[in-house]
Amino acid sequence: MEKFAPGFMVGAATAAHQVEGNNIHSDYWAQERLPHTSFTEPSGLACDHYNRYAEDIAMLANAGLNAYRFSIEWARIEPEEGRFDEAELTHYRSVIECCKQHGVEPVVTLHHFTSPQWLIAKGGWEAESTIADFVRYVTYVMERLGGELKYVCTINEANMGLQLAAIAKRFQLMAAQAAKTAPNAPNAQKAKSAEGTVQVGMNFEKMMENMKFAAAENAEVFGTPQPQIFVGQRTPAGDALVMRAHAAARDAIKALYPEIKVGVTLSMHDLQAQPGGEAFAAAAWAEEFTHYLPYIQGDDFLGVQNYTRTQYGPGGQLPAPQGAELTQMDYEFYPEALSHVLRRVAKDFKGALIVTENGIATADDTRRIAFIEKALAGVQACMADGLNIGGYFYWSLLDNFEWQKGFAMNFGLISVDRANGLTRTPKPSLGYLGSLRG
Repeated sequence: MEKFAPGFMVGAATAAHQVEGNNIHSDYWAQERLPHTSFTEPSGLACDHYNRYAEDIAMLANAGLNAYRFSIEWARIEPEEGRFDEAELTHYRSVIECCKQHGVEPVVTLHHFTSPQWLIAKGGWEAESTIADFVRYVTYVMERLGGELKYVCTINEANMGLQLAAIAKRFQLMAAQAAKTAPNAPNAQKAKSAEGTVQVGMNFEKMMENMKFAAAENAEVFGTPQPQIFVGQRTPAGDALVMRAHAAARDAIKALYPEIKVGVTLSMHDLQAQPGGEAFAAAAWAEEFTHYLPYIQGDDFLGVQNYTRTQYGPGGQLPAPQGAELTQMDYEFYPEALSHVLRRVAKDFKGALIVTENGIATADDTRRIAFIEKALAGVQACMADGLNIGGYFYWSLLDNFEWQKGFAMNFGLISVDRANGLTRTPKPSLGYLGSLRG
């Protein structure tokens, strides 16, 4: 396929908690260690990217990529409320400098799912005080690093909470129905079906099994039986609060550095209606995207994050088609979804679009290359038709910690040998993606 024009960002993405290791002050670190945790395994050292970022960025650059999206970990910067760690700030300055030394554009995300444990103890992402707390953290970081950045994502997948609330409700209904029709049957397959519809690693069956233990254990760790973490079931009020936090952070960044391009990222599926499913698909798109428009119209760009499609019929959401290829995450292999989402988003959002995440979990790198090729052919077709798309970031640079699913998912362009000192090995897909840079 054709190369992208010079200036188009061809990159890869990571999130701090998934790659850095030893994020000891965060809510996720605490949750991973609960006696009845829903996590398959703890993050621990993760990929040790905190200490090996220079090696990883060099590998990215040597393959031809020219951009790297990574997140700054709030729990490192502000491990206790109001106390900032200057050494951690210096660490992220070094990551930015390393990118620039290799001709790589650093694209920073200020919040990627994990939060300081103290924030959750205060009420988390349903508490009004979180907006001011987030702005304080953002201001501290941007006052010190903003002069080195051109692109900033405030919050990763700001709509994830509503998606999780809908999916959890659907899983509970499926489990209740299964209990009536086959009381001795396991819910594992239904859990897998639910997990394959959300673009984050979740273990729904394990979460349901652990509910009777969760309240007491959470109360001991967070001071509340129902901690409002970011990747949790959001209420409509909490959903609005997240977007208000984004808007407040955007305004704070612009007050300091008006030239920085600021946006938020959203998790979006290619929502397709079969005959009779039109109303379901329309309602899902309104919840997933259009109701956020009032909060993002002032943004410079929108980060589009897409992995697959979702189909709807007369009874609601449909499973993947019979015989469809599924990824390790139980997503349908459907790279065409990305261009469909970009075209639909562009009808309502008139700022620039950046594909901040798109990828596939598979142990077969030939399928990763095929996925990238089809997805990027769609991006180029969108651009040929006039869509303003500024970059593509594959998820993920490294095989990393996929949240509740642990280290079993192979999303990376680079393998990490966990049995052999976390040795990195670039996959052919890394070089293929780099070859498309203009």
